[in-house]
Parts: sequence; structure tokens; C-alpha cells
Amino acid sequence: MMIRARAEQVGSLLRPPELLAARSAHAGGRIDAAELRAREDAAIRDAVARQRQIGMDVFADGEMRRASWLTGMAEAVDGFEADSVLLEWHGPGGGVEKTTAKIVGSLLRKRRKLTEHEVPLLKALGAAPFKITLPAPSNFVPTGFKPGVTDRHYKNREALLADLVAIIKDEIQWLVSQGVSYIQLDAPFYSHYLDPQHREAMRQSGGDPDADFEAAAAGDNAAMAGVPRENVTLAVHICRGNSRSRWYTEGGYDAIAEKLFARLDVDRFLLEYDTERSGTFEPLRLVPHGKDVVLGLVTTKEPRLESGDDLRRRIDEAARYVPLEHLALSPQCGFASVASGNLLSMDDQWRKLELVAGTARAVWG
Repeated sequence: MMIRARAEQVGSLLRPPELLAARSAHAGGRIDAAELRAREDAAIRDAVARQRQIGMDVFADGEMRRASWLTGMAEAVDGFEADSVLLEWHGPGGGVEKTTAKIVGSLLRKRRKLTEHEVPLLKALGAAPFKITLPAPSNFVPTGFKPGVTDRHYKNREALLADLVAIIKDEIQWLVSQGVSYIQLDAPFYSHYLDPQHREAMRQSGGDPDADFEAAAAGDNAAMAGVPRENVTLAVHICRGNSRSRWYTEGGYDAIAEKLFARLDVDRFLLEYDTERSGTFEPLRLVPHGKDVVLGLVTTKEPRLESGDDLRRRIDEAARYVPLEHLALSPQCGFASVASGNLLSMDDQWRKLELVAGTARAVWG
């Protein structure tokens, strides 16, 4: 069942100040887990009600229970260490810092479902359709495999990827069993394979960016294999980093477009297109007929509100490559891929989502 949502969102929303305070209090031992869960529930209820009021076509819980978009993996799976890799960030306060993705230090063992705390409330709120976002298993290979540490337990990156695929495949199958009709894999590390500087760095270190990208996509496909597609929409979101309004990669989709669009077995591609860093719409000519492209034209990185006329013009441009009925509109990424959020206000966030919904109604009815 293909979800034909026109007014889309990527997933994360800014956490209300009272929720950030509660998270800090819980970390400091001042409130218990039940109290934190109650605060999260309240924030999710408010967020869903606002999405409903605005007219969003897909609901999300805003990832209110997560420290970042991917930290649920290390919280639900044994085998991750506290250490993490370094990334060079660009933008406000840019520089080199550690990611929220952890190093794999022993064999991975899944203790519980990553999203078991997220599904019940969304179902109870009747927020349909709602999406659940999962980190693509391929993300954890470049971030998780540390020579001298990980290879004491996994002989190579392929062996690690196989276990990561099994973990996410189990999660997807559970979500389907719970009646979740929209599952999105977040795969920002695909952007390393399209960034010219990152591609050159891979080659200089003896790697092959094209082969590595193919292995990543094959692994993510394996995690989605066997899903009954008549009842479930599968999507992938690709961005270039999104933490406190910063980014870590740049470049158009050209270097990976053919393999990305033709081989990745998803129904919808959520693509970042909010700045010139994302390149042109021309690679969209390679999207197979029948697949949807969600144009991330509204930035979550700054408060400035886009022009509805400009958005409609850009949608028309993209429709030269993908039929209009297979396009949709969204922000380029979440508003808070990490809990601290991007550098804009809650009011800015809701104005941007109102613009998405209003523009979608103007274009598609």
C-alpha cells in the first residue's frame, strides 16, 4: 500500500524546553524513568495534535524519546562501546567532534526492540498514517568498525554488516506485525559516497567508494527483504548531516544516483534539496517509474521562512524529471536529529511545517 503523502516530514521535531529539562533531571537521578516517560508522552501528544491541526499527511512522534536519531541502537543492543568516531562538521560552531554513533566493541546482541516504546502511543493517538524511523544498518559500518577493536570480534566490515542487518530486519518485521504502515530508513552516511572530497579521501586510504556504497545498499536491501509491500510503505532518507544546524558532506546525488534509485528497494526517497550543496534535480531522471520522491526544499537549519511561490517553482522544475503525481514536499531533514535541536525556535518549526502543508495543498489539492 503506497502512502501518497504530499505534506511530508522527515521525523524529528524540536524538543520542548520542559522535556529537555526532564531529560537532564533523569540523567542526574532527580526523576525516575516513569516520570521521564510521562513527560515524553505529553510532548508527543502535543506534537501530534499540532501536526493534525496543520494538516500534515504523515504523523511522527518527533523522536521525543531519543537522544539522537540513532542512539536507540546502542540502547537496545549490547556490544557498543562508549567511544565514537570523529566527524568534521561545517556551519555554525563547526569543527571536529565525536558522533552519537558508538564503536562496536564486542559481538552485537539485541536485548529489546529499538522502537518498542514508540509504537503504542502513536497507535493509541490514532495518528494515521504514522511513520517510524530506523537507522539504516549500513550507517553503523563506517562509524562502528574500529580496527584493533571491532576486528577482535568481527573479522571484517562485511561480517559486522551481516549482524547489523539481522538486527534491523528483526525490527522491521516486528513493526509490520504491529500494523505500522510506513517505515523509513535514515541513511545519512550514504552522503559520504556522493561528496567529492570524501570520495577522494576513501581512495587515498585504499578504499573504493563505489564498491562500499554498493555493499551498503545491498545490506539495507537485505534488512527490508520479505516485507509485504501491499500493506507497508518503505522509504529512505538521505541527508548530509544535521546537528545543531551543521552538516558534514556536500554534493549532488550524481555519483550514486543510478545505483541508489535503481537498486534500493524502497517506495519513497526523501531527498535533501534545501541549498545549492545538494546539486540539481537532474539526477532524478534516473528514478524508476512508480517510485516517489519527497523534495526536501524547506530548510530546518535556519529560521528564515521560504517563499511558497519559490517552492512551487522548484516543484515544477523537479516535475521535469519525475511526474508530479510521484512528488511530495517536506523539510530537508528533521528539526532535531540530536535532542538539543537545530538553531531555530518552536514557532519557526511550526511555521515551516504549515508552509509545507499549505504548499502541498496548493500544488496537489
